[in-house]
Amino acid sequence: MDTPTLCKANNTFDFELLEFNSGSAEHPIFVRCVKSVNGDGHRLPVVMLHGGFHSGAAYLHCPDGRLGWAYKFAERGHCVYVPDWPAHGKSPGTENIADLGTVDIAHAMAALLETTGQAIVLAHSAAGPVAWWLAEHCSEHVAAIIGIAPGSPANLLPILPDDPKAISLLQHDPGAGFPVYSKPGEPVTVDANFIQAFWANSPLFPIENLQEYARTVVPESPRLLNERFNIGGKGLRLSPVHQVGMRPVLILTGELDLRHPRPTDEALARYLGADYIWLPDVGIKGNGHMLMLETNSDAIAGVLTRWLQTKGY
Repeated sequence: MDTPTLCKANNTFDFELLEFNSGSAEHPIFVRCVKSVNGDGHRLPVVMLHGGFHSGAAYLHCPDGRLGWAYKFAERGHCVYVPDWPAHGKSPGTENIADLGTVDIAHAMAALLETTGQAIVLAHSAAGPVAWWLAEHCSEHVAAIIGIAPGSPANLLPILPDDPKAISLLQHDPGAGFPVYSKPGEPVTVDANFIQAFWANSPLFPIENLQEYARTVVPESPRLLNERFNIGGKGLRLSPVHQVGMRPVLILTGELDLRHPRPTDEALARYLGADYIWLPDVGIKGNGHMLMLETNSDAIAGVLTRWLQTKGY
């Protein structure tokens, strides 16, 4: 582990940031670890998994310059681990990203959990299936799961045809989850129109900082994206499902998340035996998909930590 860096908050050095390498032999990953230097770190560690087209940077700083969720959870006494998926951000392997699958990411994160010990896993968007896989295959290391607009296991998804033309007819269909077919063998990139339509579409996204945010968006694996939509029935399935619900699980979504309407994520929560929070029900309105980056992200972090407190964590 490298020499720690001290990080400022409120003009004082309140946090320690360490960086190290982890992951599987086939898929190494770069990891940041955020600790508070003022607390005793008495709570379980938290592993924050970013979603597709992103990196762990999403949990470190907001586009408007505020400290991200990693620091908010560290303030509470958690040691927070923020990995970049294989071939994302500072993790190696970008030249092979087109072949990266969901299970590859899951194996890399399982290796990280061997380092952290029992931890709370927080997973956003396409990291949802990774979290469900970890609960099934690394059960002793997963104390609780927080799913932030998480992807469902393929058990809940319709099998979509492995046909670009057929998927193009469904890409504007909310019932099908706005699927997009990704051509195998080529990294997938998104433009500013896509970013604004799906990730920066809420009134609470700091749109004046859109360019700063767009610079953090990275190419994605077509294999992973097609698995996310269960194209060709290749999505990651759970078996048996009950192993996920053997621990506290929370599903949380915002009001304006196009791919995560309330009925969809509420059904996922029922399927997993999880608690469900739709943010308007707790008085927080106007959020989209990138909850950790929006202007009220601190308030949402408070919702998450209060839920953890109710579960004894």
